[in-house]
Amino acid sequence: MNIGIIGAGNIGATLARHLKALGHDISLANSRGVEGVTAIAASVGAKPVTVRDAAHAGPIVIVTIPQKAITDLPPGLFDDVPADVVVVDTGNYYPEFRDGHIGAIDAGQTDSEWVSAQLKRPVVKAFNNIQAGSLDTKGLPRGAPGRIALPVSGDDPRARQQVLQLVDALGFDAIDAGLLSESWRQQPGTAVYCTDLDAERLPKALAAADVTKVAEVRQQNDLRVKAMFSR
Repeated sequence: MNIGIIGAGNIGATLARHLKALGHDISLANSRGVEGVTAIAASVGAKPVTVRDAAHAGPIVIVTIPQKAITDLPPGLFDDVPADVVVVDTGNYYPEFRDGHIGAIDAGQTDSEWVSAQLKRPVVKAFNNIQAGSLDTKGLPRGAPGRIALPVSGDDPRARQQVLQLVDALGFDAIDAGLLSESWRQQPGTAVYCTDLDAERLPKALAAADVTKVAEVRQQNDLRVKAMFSR
């Protein structure tokens, strides 16, 4: 299929390369325009396009940019995109390290609920809890021992199913994590974030997540990372 990817960072470029290898046609965009994304697009076999073109590329559009950059996207980006196009959000909120504080998220809105509100579009949350290195090199055939599991959250069962199939095709066990309101269970500050759990352990970790601790743990992790980069 045709897949649009908005964001050419580590996750975006890795997804583009592997999805291209699966036979999909990839339209890749970033904030620097066509010229700014041409080199990275060539390296992963994607077509360099504008952000608007990526949003209109096909039945799946993946948005994989920093949380704070969501509001910098063109206004009304998805207004005339057909309703059956699935929009995937891979992002995470890092208030101390990168994004600054976003009041609605600090008040309890999940990272992707906030993204959905800004885009004025339902989104499916996926690929946010795995590091780019694992996404790039640790995909395995279905049934292989130690296959990493990835959660997928979203309110539309049809859209969620399409992303679950994409996750499986990329070499990971796809776990239906339910509604977008439950996607806090896979955000930074939980036991499933960047821990490469398998299909036996990941559902247990999702179920055991404690919403009262997520913000505190995320802040602690953010501050540690911020301190590392300040040295």
